[in-house]
Amino acid sequence: MRCVILAVGLFAALGLSACDSSKTDDTKAAAAAPAAPKYFGRSAQMYAGQEMIDKVDTATVKVGKGGALEMMASGSVGMPGYNKSGFLQRINPGAPKDGIYEVDVVADKPASGAAAPTPIAVKGAWSGYPADRLKGVKFISKTNSVTAMLPPA
Repeated sequence: MRCVILAVGLFAALGLSACDSSKTDDTKAAAAAPAAPKYFGRSAQMYAGQEMIDKVDTATVKVGKGGALEMMASGSVGMPGYNKSGFLQRINPGAPKDGIYEVDVVADKPASGAAAPTPIAVKGAWSGYPADRLKGVKFISKTNSVTAMLPPA
C-alpha cells in the first residue's frame, strides 16, 4: 500500500512539473507577441456578413461641395467578391482631444472564394461631422490604421 501511494505521488509531481514548463513557454510566446494598438473609440455594431477589411494602404479626407466630409480609402481584402464597402464611425466617450476621429473600414464578405489578396477602394461621405473640432480621420482595418488629416481651409 505504501508503494502505491508513493508511486501515485511521484506520478502527480512529474505531471505537475510538466504543466509548469508548458506555462512558462506560453508566457514567453505571449511576451514576444506585439501588443494590440489602443484606439479612442469602440467599434459600432456591424451587420451580418460585414467585417473590417484586412489592410488600409492610403486614405484621404476633404470637405465636399455640399459641406459633407468626403472620405476615401484604399487597401486589400483576403479574396475577391467583397461588396457594399463603407465606413462605420466608432463610438467615442467624448470628443477626441487631438481632433482625430476614428472610423472602421468595412465591407460585406463573400460566401466563398479562393483566398487571394485583392485590392479594394472604399468611398463615403460624413454629413454632420463636427467641423469645429475635426482635424483628421483615422481609418482602421484588421491589421493597421492610417490617419488622414483635413487639409487647411
